[in-house]
Amino acid sequence: MAHESTGAIYAAAGANLAIAAAKFAGGFLTGSTAMFAEGVHSVVDTLNQILLLVGLKRAAKPADRRHPFGYGREIYFYAFVVALMIFLGGGVFALYEGVERILHPEPDKDAHLFGLVIPGLYVNLAILGFSILAEGYSWTVAMRQFWAEKGRHSALHAIRRSKDPSLFTILAEDTAALAGLLIALAGVVLAHVLEMPALDGAASIGIGLVLVGMALFLMVETHGLLIGEAADPDLVAAIAEIVREEEGVIHLNEVLTQHLGPSDILVNVSLDMADDMTAGAVEAVVGRLDKALKARDPDVTRVFIEIQAKPEAPRAAA
Repeated sequence: MAHESTGAIYAAAGANLAIAAAKFAGGFLTGSTAMFAEGVHSVVDTLNQILLLVGLKRAAKPADRRHPFGYGREIYFYAFVVALMIFLGGGVFALYEGVERILHPEPDKDAHLFGLVIPGLYVNLAILGFSILAEGYSWTVAMRQFWAEKGRHSALHAIRRSKDPSLFTILAEDTAALAGLLIALAGVVLAHVLEMPALDGAASIGIGLVLVGMALFLMVETHGLLIGEAADPDLVAAIAEIVREEEGVIHLNEVLTQHLGPSDILVNVSLDMADDMTAGAVEAVVGRLDKALKARDPDVTRVFIEIQAKPEAPRAAA
């Protein structure tokens, strides 16, 4: 199973690893809580990208006797774990650190490097500037791939209809990271200019709220995929049209679809066929439909066709 999102994941992981080291160094040198919160956020993001890569690899495992429909939903499970980690490891930690800083405000310390005394503000600004550039590059890679896949749909609609959580999870992470960096930048500058160290804690709370909100959004999206979502309505309509055009089909009773993975769709069709058709003719129809549906969309990997009488209309209530 090929995923174009792998490049975005590697770009995000590399950027976040470098950013985390820089943020922790800045937080240690200056005592900035917002920088520490951002450092933890970057570590969590790096672990998240590793989890997504593990999920993609496990999802590509072939079907076996214990899992006859394959392992495609592994990526959904790992994407849900990623959302949970953003919520707990990033958002809740940032909120806690922000409250602590507001209750016990302390001005940033100057950094001492190689005998030089560097104002803490300059250290934080340099690190935040580097982080914004690195995170911006990662965000650009993810956005470029997402934009190529979303087609004519709006960004939100494209996320809602997407069955591959790896790409929109990376994009959501990078967007939250950029927002968090801008909040941290505002907090660090205002805390210094206004001589109010508590504003650094307020920035940390702002970062936490962004992460919690993004995590809840991702949880909702991946939860639907995890329990099983139908294929795109356009594909379902195309399947119904192909079935109805087949000779010998009297009535299409039902079309059921489910994503077993981002590129693995199960299709179950119930139809009523002419009673005078021979068994050989019915088999021929089933074979043609199987080929036609798989040719319509390469993601359709399994087709089950049930031959059933048209259900009777429910009787009107007396």
